[in-house]
Amino acid sequence: MPKREDIKSILVIGSGPIVIGQACEFDYSGAQACKVLREEGYRVVLVNSNPATIMTDPELADATYVEPITPAFVEKVIAKERPDACLPTLGGQTGLNTAVELAKSGVLERYGVELIGCDVDVIERGEDRKLFNECMADLGIEVSRAGYAYSVEDALSIADELGFPVVLRPSFTMGGAGGGIARDADELVRIVSQGLELSPAGEVLVEESIEGWKEYEMEVMRDGAGNGIIVCSIENLDPMGVHTGDSITVAPAQTLTDLEYQRMRAASLAVLERVGVATGGSNVQFAVHPETGRMVIIEMNPRVSRSSALASKATGFPIAKAAARLAVGYTLDEIVNDMTGTTPACFEPSIDYCVVKAPRFAFEKFQGADDTLTTRMKAVGEVMAVGRTFEEALGKALRSLETGRAGFGADGRGEEAALSDEELFAALSRPTAERIFLAAEALRRSMSAEELHERTAIDPFFCARMADMVAVQEALRGCALEDIDAEAFQMAKRYGLSDAELAVLTGSDERTVRACRKILGVRPAFKTVDTCAAEFPTKTAYHYKTYDADESEVAPKERPRALILGAGPNRIGQGIEFDYCCVHASYALADAGYETIMVNCNPETVSTDYDTSDMLFFEPLTYEDVMDVIDATDPDGVVVTLGGQTPLKLARALEEAGVPIMGTSPDAIDLAEDRDRFAALLDSLDIAYPRSAMASGLEEARSAAREIGYPLLVRPSYVLGGRGMGIVYDDEGLARYVAEATAVSPDHPVYLDKFLEGAVECDLDALCDGEDVYIGGILEHIEMAGIHSGDSACCLPPFSLSAKVQDEMASVARRIALALGVRGLVNIQFAVKDGVVYVIEANPRASRTVPFISKATGVPLAKLASRIMAGEKLAVLNLPEHFAKPGRYFVKEAVMPFGRFPGADALLGPEMRSTGEVMGIAESFPAAYMKTQMAIDYAEPEGGVAFISVNDQDKRAVAFIARELVRLGFSLLATEGTAAVLRASGVPCEVTGKIHEGASSVVDAIAAGEISLMINTPLGVATRDDGYELRRAAVRQGITYATTLAAAQALIAGMQAARAGELDVAPLQEL
Repeated sequence: MPKREDIKSILVIGSGPIVIGQACEFDYSGAQACKVLREEGYRVVLVNSNPATIMTDPELADATYVEPITPAFVEKVIAKERPDACLPTLGGQTGLNTAVELAKSGVLERYGVELIGCDVDVIERGEDRKLFNECMADLGIEVSRAGYAYSVEDALSIADELGFPVVLRPSFTMGGAGGGIARDADELVRIVSQGLELSPAGEVLVEESIEGWKEYEMEVMRDGAGNGIIVCSIENLDPMGVHTGDSITVAPAQTLTDLEYQRMRAASLAVLERVGVATGGSNVQFAVHPETGRMVIIEMNPRVSRSSALASKATGFPIAKAAARLAVGYTLDEIVNDMTGTTPACFEPSIDYCVVKAPRFAFEKFQGADDTLTTRMKAVGEVMAVGRTFEEALGKALRSLETGRAGFGADGRGEEAALSDEELFAALSRPTAERIFLAAEALRRSMSAEELHERTAIDPFFCARMADMVAVQEALRGCALEDIDAEAFQMAKRYGLSDAELAVLTGSDERTVRACRKILGVRPAFKTVDTCAAEFPTKTAYHYKTYDADESEVAPKERPRALILGAGPNRIGQGIEFDYCCVHASYALADAGYETIMVNCNPETVSTDYDTSDMLFFEPLTYEDVMDVIDATDPDGVVVTLGGQTPLKLARALEEAGVPIMGTSPDAIDLAEDRDRFAALLDSLDIAYPRSAMASGLEEARSAAREIGYPLLVRPSYVLGGRGMGIVYDDEGLARYVAEATAVSPDHPVYLDKFLEGAVECDLDALCDGEDVYIGGILEHIEMAGIHSGDSACCLPPFSLSAKVQDEMASVARRIALALGVRGLVNIQFAVKDGVVYVIEANPRASRTVPFISKATGVPLAKLASRIMAGEKLAVLNLPEHFAKPGRYFVKEAVMPFGRFPGADALLGPEMRSTGEVMGIAESFPAAYMKTQMAIDYAEPEGGVAFISVNDQDKRAVAFIARELVRLGFSLLATEGTAAVLRASGVPCEVTGKIHEGASSVVDAIAAGEISLMINTPLGVATRDDGYELRRAAVRQGITYATTLAAAQALIAGMQAARAGELDVAPLQEL
């Protein structure tokens, strides 16, 4: 059928901030959909609260609303824009849930908005277990056997029938709350009695356990005429029991017989039809019993998911583009596959290579959290690697993760070698982020592939492949480099060994290995990802490197080439913001006449979309892999300053290898990172900065502390995202820090800075071309100094700084940028205390605030920086004079993942822990701040009990906050010290005792939902004290809480603004 003409405008709902379980894959799918719908002539209205996305760029939609994705705000957008239809399947779970609520509450009907892509009944049949199981029973497809229990007795009788272990899932609770696996009757009684209380419906699903079964996913597309195709099959390396987002996965599925694959294929298509998915992409998950082959269906997602992004990048098939076209009435045979330009989209992709996805974790950021992998997702990012064989792809994936490992464990860098055999074999049965390296170590200690399978339940096929990889490594261990011939090199490469691993095995260094390999003529070939296994010629240059083929498919060079190094896997401290900058660079350099080349390994991003750059190389960002791409493409310049710390780490080595670096020189980058050189520069410019010293041991640290004076900010050298930082207030704290810090970087000393308690922090982003400097924006942080800039909320324009202070920052920034010789972007962090402006640090690279400032000011900083790198001057770019827009405030707030790590403390500090960000836009600062809180899903507390407990330094200022809370209708509860201050100021409140004295019931009150707002400011070292218990309880219950007075003040002002009805919506295009 041709496209629908009765629809003129379409509302697309995005997925909001990046959280664990829902990352930037929805930016990639949403951006594709917006492009396609506009190409088809529709007016596109977009709602998304995440400013660090390509999809919220004003040129992607006709009206872009950076607003909270809540039913109330989306309704305001609908009322203003009056769209004809809403496409909810590209915004993850957030977009889907919001659309369902709007449909159920009658808003869509009231405004005449039609849901396209799928309707509410379909979403419910896909998401509600009972309805889904009924659909499966109609089809005769097995689901895991189960029963519903309404009492503990019910549960015991169901368990008798099924046999232990059983999986328990309370109905309608969020994120698996109250559920678990019971291995005997005692555990069952404990979990079920809690589950029945937590479930709003008072029911618990008792399900047979399929832990240890093999897990598969099918990525399916279906159109309105009932045609269906399988885009890709994916197999999990880890068996059932580990969330698929936390498992290493392989595409295409490796261990299915053709019969099993066809059964799964037929079942997937039948499921889509029965559930009623009219059009678009869905994903269906199966479990298969390893011995009997019994197949059960686990679940289906009636929307584009994280696996869709992986399937899309793994095959080259543009799932999101096709889904958007299908939603407006096309059928699969009418859509042309972009990759080939000749075949229709109803051709199932076939692939002649193997793809491995590996998850990236961040447990080091959450001390006290359990690192066992379970059915709740904990990964913060992922990488994908492509090779001709599983071995080649696995080796690549493991070195892409940037966890300091160079491949499958032959680098000697892990802690696994220190374990005794007993510890190692015991650790293998527990799934963790490190288990893959433990497996390599066990095989190295002559464990057989069969025994590895028994201990880990990983399929024997994969165990045997890993055993082969270790065998090749061990055969080369101890060989002299000159004794390795071309054949041995070729074999090592085919089994996934990196040059860095070969260097360890042969006792030489990576560059020597590379030189030897090239002399022997062992060079990689570059093959193409083309959806059709080279059956048809392709128009797109999407390449991967392999040693399993001879001829390369890279086109000859016809015009100047610019190569952009991406940011690698998402992780805490380096997220989608850097990918945004890389994409903008690609667009700008293409406009400047370059052929653009992107190198990256993150499948969730827009940068790895095949049509973002002229050429895409899906490769790890290591010296070896990047140099191989450079050898194959011969670029005229390489961009290293936009992908965060990842490409910066390579800058020096690339420069030494004679690679032309675009923009700021590696030496200038090093000067800004090297504390002593940078301090000398600031001294010569007569610019103030906090006093500091460095120490390589405890004694040195103590004497430095006496000189500078406490409190001190201590940190290891060269870090990103504030890893391993802390604030210490006394000798005892310093001793504890130094004891832990030696583990962070043994050959690097620790730095001690005077900590400016109570100072206001600011971020400034600027462009510099070597002659002029343009100030892109100044952000004022809401939290005081001491909170990592990535975790602090901040506002543009600054809401409390005088023009004089802002001018001084601008002039300091100009002097620093010119002195460093910046060509492109520079970010400078300031602290203002008692009217003095101090420089904390300068980074001559793109910072995580660039996308936010670009959205707020309408000046695309990353694009302009790329043009400067290509040789243009600021003078000809005709930029606006000042960055602030009159009468508008833009607030950025960080999104925290504490709910996923129940053991970790929810306290903010100098170490970054947020996963993403949201933006609020309004005519006043409080209203903009309130919007960010609503966007993160903190419902605004309407009243009730507010609990206050603050440290001694905050006691003088707390009375003002308390008085405002009473005025807003809260009754107050406070700890003794705080209550005494409040009473002295005439504010009524109730008193409660301290927790560790056993006299307090605050934690119980929080658990019972009696407290609706909490203000708790701890001082100094975050110990496992009262505050920790309180914050933990607040996170568990989803109560709005503030851990700094500044945040509490902003929150109260925001609640006043919300009640005064000041929260309206406006698109970026009108600002």
